[in-house]
Amino acid sequence: MQFASVRIITDDVPGLTGFYEALTGLEAQRVAPVFAVFAAPTGTLAIGDVVTAPFVDATNRSGSAAIVEFLVDDVEAAFAHAVTLGAEAVLEPATMPWGNRSAIVRDPAGTLVNLFRPPAA
Repeated sequence: MQFASVRIITDDVPGLTGFYEALTGLEAQRVAPVFAVFAAPTGTLAIGDVVTAPFVDATNRSGSAAIVEFLVDDVEAAFAHAVTLGAEAVLEPATMPWGNRSAIVRDPAGTLVNLFRPPAA
C-alpha cells in the first residue's frame, strides 16, 4: 500500500482551491472543474467537489476529524496570512509540550489546518 493524498470535499472547489493557493504559494493543477490537486515533494493535497464523494456531508462547517498540516518557516506570519485569507483562528500560535511551535486555523470548508515548526535543532 502506498499513501497517495489527503482530499478535502467541498461544495466550492474554486474558492477552496484559491484559498490553498494563496496560503501555500503553490499553484493547483485543475484536472477537472470538480477536482484540483496540489502536488508537492512532501505530499499531495486534493480538493474535490461533493459529486466526487456523495457520501460526505460537505455542508457541515463544524470541521472534521482530520487535520491538514503544513511545515512553515514562521508560524506567526503563516497564521496571520491564513486569517487574512478568511481562515477562522482556532489556536493562536503557541509552543506545544513536545516543542513544536503551532497555530491552527479552520479553512473556509471547515477543515482544521495546523501551521507548525519543530523546535530548532
